[in-house]
Amino acid sequence: MKNIVVTGGSGKAGRAICRGLVESSYNVLNIDIQPSSDPVCPFYKVDLNDLGQVMDAMQWTGGKDHPFRKFKTPDAVVHLAAIPAPDLIPEDVTFRNNIISTYNVFDAAIRSGVKRIVWASSETTLGLPFRPENKPAYAPVDEEHPMRPESAYSLSKDLGEEMARQMQRWNPDTTFIGLRLSNVMEIDDYKNFPTWQDDPHFREWNLWGYIDARDCAQAVEKSLHVDFVGADHFIIANADTVMTRSSAELMSEVFPDVPVTKSLGKHETLLSIDKARRILGYEPEYSWRDMP
Repeated sequence: MKNIVVTGGSGKAGRAICRGLVESSYNVLNIDIQPSSDPVCPFYKVDLNDLGQVMDAMQWTGGKDHPFRKFKTPDAVVHLAAIPAPDLIPEDVTFRNNIISTYNVFDAAIRSGVKRIVWASSETTLGLPFRPENKPAYAPVDEEHPMRPESAYSLSKDLGEEMARQMQRWNPDTTFIGLRLSNVMEIDDYKNFPTWQDDPHFREWNLWGYIDARDCAQAVEKSLHVDFVGADHFIIANADTVMTRSSAELMSEVFPDVPVTKSLGKHETLLSIDKARRILGYEPEYSWRDMP
């Protein structure tokens, strides 16, 4: 598992994932529509809505004098590219882009002989944004929680998971691992966290969750190697919340009628990562609380 194609490697999670893979001695190719601000690996400009371009990228050689010219057959694909959130552009454009690009990447990877695809699903499939009038069914929310997409963006991720299940069924020797990433944070974002502490409603929409971009990279690398064949999905969040008050206090104040299904640690995440811990061996290494 040495040669990895990363789609969307120029994005927020993508930059950390490409850097993490390169630092772990993988050969990485970033395919995106624009270069990365952290160019740690080769970049190939590709419109993922064009299946021909995606097929070409899966067989990229870099030219005869390029140091990655032997890359040709990827061992795995990490698919991150998408319109990254609701309400950035019209809903139909978000839906069309995310569905078509995901189909093209999955299809081109399989046609190229790739057996493992790790891809970015989303916490939003679980019913976000949560509000007192749109409550989670229970907390901590886990992978058994009802799928309740509330936007074209989250619907595209929900349908992406179904696409993965069906394409894996057609190709039973393949593995599709969907990572339901929480709100991705880089180190510079942590300076904003103190400003959120006075109003618990400000971050109620995802149960005060987040994921450090560097832990995104860890989750991807674990997914590349886990001994598993099939299609599955995992919530990937940090082990704590974005708040200084306790998780139990937050639930009691904002969602008093929502059942809490376990005894909570003081700042324990309300986006359960138990399944990712158990199956992937994922364990968050970074927290905003450790920042100077």
